[in-house]
Amino acid sequence: MQEKAKITSIDVGRAALKMAVSASRAEERAVKEALLKEGIRGAAVDFGGEFLLLVVKIIERAVVAAQREKIVSETHIGAGAVAGAAHSALEQAKNKAAGFNVGGKIGIARCGEHLCVAIYMGVGVLNLNELCVGLAHRSLPCDGGGD
Repeated sequence: MQEKAKITSIDVGRAALKMAVSASRAEERAVKEALLKEGIRGAAVDFGGEFLLLVVKIIERAVVAAQREKIVSETHIGAGAVAGAAHSALEQAKNKAAGFNVGGKIGIARCGEHLCVAIYMGVGVLNLNELCVGLAHRSLPCDGGGD
């Protein structure tokens, strides 16, 4: 019997990106189910609006989704890890997005101690959009929520 390959932070980051770039709810569900078969929990949440006014809402939505899907526990440790990773991912996008409208999706994935949050969004005015991606990782203890 062959041993299952160890899932690394790179694998979990890839999973968060897959969740973030899913184009529909149906695709999102399919990706989530496929990831679960690999031992990775995932969630995704849409967002849209003026970037600077939206930052706190994006972080809040990421935390709520991660807790709802049992990716992290409903403690300050779980919420803090998701909020920190979401903030870091948004930080990577802020120079491009500040002052513009954005629309996109947050992807969250976790396996064991690895937690990743990915942001995929369009940035712009009307139909003149630029694309932007942010990705961040946090480590959490494996005892409880989401593991």
